Amino acid sequence: MAYGTLAIVGICIFILCISLLKQKARLIFSFLFRGGLGFCGIYFANQFFEKQEISVMVGYNPASFLTLGSLGFSGFALLYGIMLYRNL
Repeated sequence: MAYGTLAIVGICIFILCISLLKQKARLIFSFLFRGGLGFCGIYFANQFFEKQEISVMVGYNPASFLTLGSLGFSGFALLYGIMLYRNL
């Protein structure tokens, strides 16, 4: 009887671990998706500002990727807001 209980507890822990890994995978995928989409947005915004002759260029670096990945669109606006403030 003790082995049966131990097996059930082991299976429950295994299922719990799988569900936690699934949630982390979703979180990591979301972070990478927002970061990649943000880099695409930076590319097009830099092209737009260059054509308008506005000297606001956000670079492609790990800090930008972390900001975009964690904050999403608000991080995009933050990066360009910082660059606009810097150019004042």
